[in-house]
Amino acid sequence: MAAAQPAAHLTGTAVAVIDSQGMVIGWSADAEALMGYTAADVVNRSAEILLTSHGETAATPSWADHVRAREGWSGVVEVRHRDGHGVHVGLQASPMSGADGRTDWLVSAAALSEALARPILSESVLDALLDHAPIGLAVWDRALRCTWLNNTAERRSGALSHQRLGRRLTESVPGLDTKSVEAAMARVLETGEPVIDREFRWISPEDEEDRVFSASYFRLEGADGSPLGVCSVAVDISNSWARERLAVLNEAGTRIGSTLDVMSTAQELADVTVPLLADFVTVDLEESVQLGEDPPERLTATAAGVPVFRRAGVASIHAGAPESSWARGEPVVVPPSSPFARAFSSGQSHFEPELDTSPGTWFDDDPQRAMSVRETGIHSMMVIPLKARGVVLGVATLVRTTTDRPFTRDNLLLAQELVTRASLSLDNARRYTRERAAALALQRQLLPRSLSGGSAVDVASRYLPTDTHDGVGGDWFDVIPLSGARVALVVGDVVGHGINAAATMGRLRTAVNTLADMDLAPDELLAHLDDLVTRMGQEEAGAGSDEFAMPVMSATCVYAVYDPVTRKCTIARAGHPPPAIVDPSGRVTFPDLPSGTPIGLGLMTYESVELELPVGSVIALYTDGLIETRQADIDTGLDRLGAALSLTGKPLEDLCAQVVDTIVAKTPSEDDVALLLARTHSLSPQQVASWNLPAEPAAVSGVRSLAVGQLSAWGLEFLGPNVELIVSELVTNAVRYGASPIRLRLIRDKSLVCEVADAGPGAPRMRHARAADESGRGIFLVSELSNRWGTRFAPGGKIAWAEMELPANRSVVSV
Repeated sequence: MAAAQPAAHLTGTAVAVIDSQGMVIGWSADAEALMGYTAADVVNRSAEILLTSHGETAATPSWADHVRAREGWSGVVEVRHRDGHGVHVGLQASPMSGADGRTDWLVSAAALSEALARPILSESVLDALLDHAPIGLAVWDRALRCTWLNNTAERRSGALSHQRLGRRLTESVPGLDTKSVEAAMARVLETGEPVIDREFRWISPEDEEDRVFSASYFRLEGADGSPLGVCSVAVDISNSWARERLAVLNEAGTRIGSTLDVMSTAQELADVTVPLLADFVTVDLEESVQLGEDPPERLTATAAGVPVFRRAGVASIHAGAPESSWARGEPVVVPPSSPFARAFSSGQSHFEPELDTSPGTWFDDDPQRAMSVRETGIHSMMVIPLKARGVVLGVATLVRTTTDRPFTRDNLLLAQELVTRASLSLDNARRYTRERAAALALQRQLLPRSLSGGSAVDVASRYLPTDTHDGVGGDWFDVIPLSGARVALVVGDVVGHGINAAATMGRLRTAVNTLADMDLAPDELLAHLDDLVTRMGQEEAGAGSDEFAMPVMSATCVYAVYDPVTRKCTIARAGHPPPAIVDPSGRVTFPDLPSGTPIGLGLMTYESVELELPVGSVIALYTDGLIETRQADIDTGLDRLGAALSLTGKPLEDLCAQVVDTIVAKTPSEDDVALLLARTHSLSPQQVASWNLPAEPAAVSGVRSLAVGQLSAWGLEFLGPNVELIVSELVTNAVRYGASPIRLRLIRDKSLVCEVADAGPGAPRMRHARAADESGRGIFLVSELSNRWGTRFAPGGKIAWAEMELPANRSVVSV
């Protein structure tokens, strides 16, 4: 016989039932934990296998006489563990009346510590062992009347044993869902299949304390297999359940809402609840929620009037989620009579611990789900509305299939708390989606639909909105045609994200276009823009309590003007990353430009730098999202940009796409990305003619001849009469109101440009002469005869210009 090994501490009480023939007919989970034998190992076998003297000659034990006399007995016994070693237990055997007058035995045992196993143990300790064990034991007859219970069960029931013995649970225990418990015991009595770890709540009638118990039930049978009754074992798990609940909520708080994507958040809810709470979970949202819109009070319906959801999340303990009839992302049809539609409409949870699939239920209207329930063994269900800030977004459905235990009210409370937390995350994601969609739509409307650099430059652009939680930014870019075949290139970045940044971007882009139309130099334009934004910010700050006031505006910007006649590019920047210049050989440089201060600070410290560029050079303007990341400094980003731009011989569109794909793919941006590329051209000498003129009235007649002769050389004789009048009026203004030197220049591009430069400070302006006036109509005539006209200031004076469009077959493409 193996040496006995006393248990180290008092464990849970093991319970077994032995019939009058010594056969084991009942075996609890705690008995398996104590001795290592499963129910299949011992049920319907002789109890002798549990004794250490099994198979050996031994003296008759002291308890044998009590058994033969059908008397109860308690004491210390050494039993045989399945591994072969002995275990000292305190054992109590209680006789029960079985069928045909036979006596069966309810045997309870608990492992003893080494101290309790010594001979000095008194019999009174052994007698009280089961009563003081933290497990409630009770025996019920075939009518489910209580025939025996220990002190622990008596204390927890709130009724004295003499008041409870002989009575049903529904008659003696207040504060408990007795009907469902009796129903479980009745099934055990009828089928013989034990119920393990069924949870139920009990509220003490004395102190109204809410407790949670885990109960197991198994049938007591006679030697002939006939049912004698039911034995119940209940353990108070209030503390462990509370810890489990906190653990579930803590994990949910960590895993749900990690993104601001509606579909991802819904899937996170499903993933958290399986298998912690359910075997299969679906999250179905109203159709409009994933688009960021407010859901209607009633479900969207199909053409046939059948309500539909959109499946946003699904999780199962089984691979492939065979319980789901719809894949994630598909529309889910629900009958109006279903608990899903009712939960959405009412905002109240549907709790069905024992799923009723009998005829006459809502399953009659939903044969597809009825088939899925039968095939997958769904037996318990909860449908909980996803409600946040007074709006129902959809429903979460939790079911059990493999888990035998039905859902309890505690499960419902926990699931409701989980769903409530997830609903707030879903609503945040929905609101973010709506704002992001609005900001993107606004930004797309405000950004240029098409870009043209005229004959000065070829252009290509890319804009990539960020996917981070901060939302859409305020990046913008533009290409603005200027007088004299020149072109302005601009890229800016509003500080901040979201719809306010997009709206601010639109205001700044409009302001830049307006200032560019004044033909200001880049540094002057940025100074005017800074002053304008500062004043707007001050006006909005003075709005006080206006809840719709925009935040203080601030932005960075780079502005460049390229002249295809001189091949000169004038650039200024306001706190923006420096432009990149790529020469025709592929060498990339970042010109050393004064950085300037961001727009909106009111400092107006800007300076222009002029560069002469070879034909075919590429000017690259971009926002900081292309070069800056949290993992690398700006110099690293500039190196990556330079390497991507250095690949020559590519069409501009291909180069633009390659730069963005190469940089963003390697280091995903945490901000919006805007990139504008411009490849320079120049006008040939044959497209430009210029003359220096004396500051004398007599020069006007000679100017007409010079202009008409040049038009003839270009094949543009049909413009002669109009050009004669325009040139004579512009030169006359320069002679009368300007100063020497005076210079006339004609430019033939996609349009014909007439320019008269002089050193005078004043700009010509259009007057509305009266009928009797003999003068004052010159600029009016220029305005009527040209498509556009204006004045721009240049170093040493001003330039008055007029522009006339040419037919497509008469224009010249620059090189």
